[in-house]
Amino acid sequence: MKTLTATKKLMVLFLVSAFVLSCSDDDNTPEPFVPTNNIVEIAQATPQLSTLESALLKFPDLVNTLSGNGTFTVFAPTNDAFTALLAAIGQTSIDDVPENVLRNVLEYHVYATAAVPSASVAPGDLQMVNGETATITENNGLFIAGAEIIAVDALATNGIVHIVSSVMVPPSILPIVGTIVAPAYFNKDFTTLIAAVENANTDILSVLLGNGPSDNGLTLFAPTNAAFEAAGVTDVNGADAVLTYHVIDGTINQAGLPTTNGAATAVTTLGGDFYLTNAGGAVTINGTTTVTATDIAGSNGVVHVIDRVLLPPTQTINEIVAGFAGGDPAEFTLLAAALNRAGLANFFDGDGPYTVFAPVDAAFLAAGLDEATINGTDPAAVAGILTHHVVKASARVFSSDLADGNVEMLNDQNVGISVSALTVQDAAGSDPAANLVPTLLNVHATNGVVHVIDKVLLPAAP
Repeated sequence: MKTLTATKKLMVLFLVSAFVLSCSDDDNTPEPFVPTNNIVEIAQATPQLSTLESALLKFPDLVNTLSGNGTFTVFAPTNDAFTALLAAIGQTSIDDVPENVLRNVLEYHVYATAAVPSASVAPGDLQMVNGETATITENNGLFIAGAEIIAVDALATNGIVHIVSSVMVPPSILPIVGTIVAPAYFNKDFTTLIAAVENANTDILSVLLGNGPSDNGLTLFAPTNAAFEAAGVTDVNGADAVLTYHVIDGTINQAGLPTTNGAATAVTTLGGDFYLTNAGGAVTINGTTTVTATDIAGSNGVVHVIDRVLLPPTQTINEIVAGFAGGDPAEFTLLAAALNRAGLANFFDGDGPYTVFAPVDAAFLAAGLDEATINGTDPAAVAGILTHHVVKASARVFSSDLADGNVEMLNDQNVGISVSALTVQDAAGSDPAANLVPTLLNVHATNGVVHVIDKVLLPAAP
């Protein structure tokens, strides 16, 4: 006797568990089969459908529907079919899949209009419960939506079940499978990102499913749900510019990211430049975002996961200072006054880039520099103090770029940086050194970056 193949064994087990024909006591004539199990009970009784059962149990209303009265035809994927799907979408468990996506997939396996036995299954279209069409084809076997029907006609009290070799993916989401969008679309940790994509201009999804303007693929820096929370982004409507700021034209794996030394480097995205630090430790972007996972491959590029949404800057340094100065409570009013007195009121509207250590108002007052004193001081002297707060190199130096040691400032004198202590020592040797304010590091401007400090930096005497 030939050994049964795995599929044939499955078919026998499925059919035997689903129904057994009884014989008459009088003449051994088969009696008509009267099913006693509903569709859900058939799935529960078939070991190779245990993943389908687990998926259904996430939706009590679906279980109730498929356990109640009806004339359903269910195309049931095997455990191996679900395993193959998870591999294709980059997940390890159906528990990772967002429930709305999983439900859509499950409903695509249910035809509610009639119980269709295998003898009546013919090429054509069926309108499935999720509202989409599944096409039946015949080519050395019967297939529905590309899945082969491998076991048939398990009669239930409320319909009929056929087993299929693969999970049927609805046409509306099939283009996503395998692409750089898939790791986010099929994972609960990225539902906010997907909501942003779905609420954006339809061109955004087309871009993400394409091969990039240069036809060399795309690189997506994908923020998690927690990354949106960390950036304080609660409304994803109209986030087109934010989304394109996370996408690079071209496929760049971790090994291909630029390395840096002392300053961030500009990386061009579809939504403008962001600034990357890659100095041998963690890879960071714009000083506050860390890359937490890399090189998740897709058919049209690669995905890197990040822990904070990237927000493109919209204001110059001058505009940021003016915004704080006009706020309630006001801040940086004395910095603004000093810039005006020094004739530098428009300086930080320039292209830069500039890296500025910005003292708060309390720092100016502690140094004896109230507004009257500032306005009574020689403009050149005020300018000498202010230029001791600006890094000489035309560069964006985020906190992730800082290293222990000296940094030359615009007035040609050095300040001393202590990364561990988060301090900046001025050229005058003031004691104690200025503290960097941890919550106000890396204020990103269109023309540079601002770090807030609690003490005015004084230059050395000439």
